[in-house]
Amino acid sequence: MPALGPVKYLTIHCAATPEGRHVTHEQITAWDKAKFGQTSYHWVIEVDGSMHRTLRDDQKGAHVGKANTGNIGVCYIGGMDKAMKAPKDTRTDAQKKTLLTLIQTYKERYPGIVIRGHRDWPGVNKACPSFDVAAWLKKTEA
Repeated sequence: MPALGPVKYLTIHCAATPEGRHVTHEQITAWDKAKFGQTSYHWVIEVDGSMHRTLRDDQKGAHVGKANTGNIGVCYIGGMDKAMKAPKDTRTDAQKKTLLTLIQTYKERYPGIVIRGHRDWPGVNKACPSFDVAAWLKKTEA
């Protein structure tokens, strides 16, 4: 597994799974290994809010094209409507709480870390994570 490098970013992703479907972190990891040849994310947050470490912080994931160096990847299960027709913010209250806890932990551990949604990276043409990360963080800090 390649080294991550100094941590500068935390990128939030959705699994692009239908609203309400229980998918495990093991399934996400298996899908990523099949598609990318390795685990993509450092953390996966399941529908019940449980968080599961899938990579150590010193391991480089495969979650933002050519921008994985120094980048912690966090993925929540969901992100699509039930019919899989459109992106949708499907985060449960438990997932939101866990995500905020992880973000706060990384802000304390790595002062100055930049928090982004996958779609906020230059050249990314995706809806992932199906919500506006900056607006949500601003609202939670108010």
